[in-house]
Amino acid sequence: MSKIRILVLTSSTGAGHDARAEAFAEWCFELYRHDVDVRIEQMLEKSSAIARAGVNFYNWIQRRAPWMHKGFYAVVELLSLLNRRSVTLGRAYYEGVLRDFQPHLVFSVHDCLNRGYFQLARKILRTERVRCATYCGEFSGGWGYSINWIEPSVDRYFSRTDTAADYAIKKGLRPDKSRVRGHLMPPRAFREVIGPAEQGDFRVRRLGLRPDLFTVFLTTGGNGANDHLDLLPFLLPHADRLQVIIVCGRNHDTYNALVHWRSQNPKLNCHLEGFSEIVHLLLQVSDAVVTRGGTTTCAKALHFSCPIMLNALGGLMPQEELTWKYFRNGGAPRLNSAMDFGVIINRWMTQPASYREQRERFLSLRYVSEPTLLIRELVDLGGEGADLALAPRPFSPLA
Repeated sequence: MSKIRILVLTSSTGAGHDARAEAFAEWCFELYRHDVDVRIEQMLEKSSAIARAGVNFYNWIQRRAPWMHKGFYAVVELLSLLNRRSVTLGRAYYEGVLRDFQPHLVFSVHDCLNRGYFQLARKILRTERVRCATYCGEFSGGWGYSINWIEPSVDRYFSRTDTAADYAIKKGLRPDKSRVRGHLMPPRAFREVIGPAEQGDFRVRRLGLRPDLFTVFLTTGGNGANDHLDLLPFLLPHADRLQVIIVCGRNHDTYNALVHWRSQNPKLNCHLEGFSEIVHLLLQVSDAVVTRGGTTTCAKALHFSCPIMLNALGGLMPQEELTWKYFRNGGAPRLNSAMDFGVIINRWMTQPASYREQRERFLSLRYVSEPTLLIRELVDLGGEGADLALAPRPFSPLA
């Protein structure tokens, strides 16, 4: 039986791009089973030693020195010149993937994998039938919104928010190619929902916490960039009124240090994990989350109505500034120091009305999108290249 073949281009600069690639693959299987063949390629890492070094340097900056990324970002923007008409770094590997897989749709979820990649796909496959699409996960536009996101020859360009879509059009995207489709999260984020009456039980049975205490979630991206040890002391004075959930990502040093810290501070109820597969559940049982400006965690927090405190300790990377611009409209606090965190926690614990006001402002940013619409549009686009139309299976969030 004929299949629609979709090549997804991603890279592990942070964890958000890969998360969206994987979410797309999960949705395709959920809705179309074996009729859609998805191949995910971490194209930067696999195709070029220079690009791989750049990815590793990016992730080091994210963990150790976010302030350095302003200069690094400016250099990366030069790819818009290198890849104006074709792929420069890693071309041989990409050509091999195209010839082997023969995709009907090339779908990019990374800013550095649009310009040149779409033109080369059409050249190598020698057909105008191959379709090309981009999903950009930025929340807003401005400095930090890479020009590499925008490739004029793209067939469809999907944005997370109206604000980001308006900026893309301002930078040269044709309006008729633009669609706003909200968050790209996996099916389980819509199925695994904890109702208000079940949240206390989840805290007790799954996390070993109290059912009724104010719960602060200290999280991080997959690379493990965090400031947990600087923030935790400000929770200790309120140990009788709050508790904490801590996720460390793939940062074993921080995890090991926190195991020791927890044993020395038994009065504070604490649930500790390394890399977590249930962040979407942890957000649902938390009253507030401290996170850097990564779009994946922030999108989940918004979806699950968990107010954000944006961690800006050490400075914000340009892409994180875009997230901050969006959430400051909902009054999200920006933590420039650990002391800022302590001030907010003190205020919330002594003036509960200030927390309720903050939560209401945050919820004003929420919007609801139909989760399968983006997937159906992308598969239909690939179907144009395959001369094949597929009907999706029904999706029930409660199935």
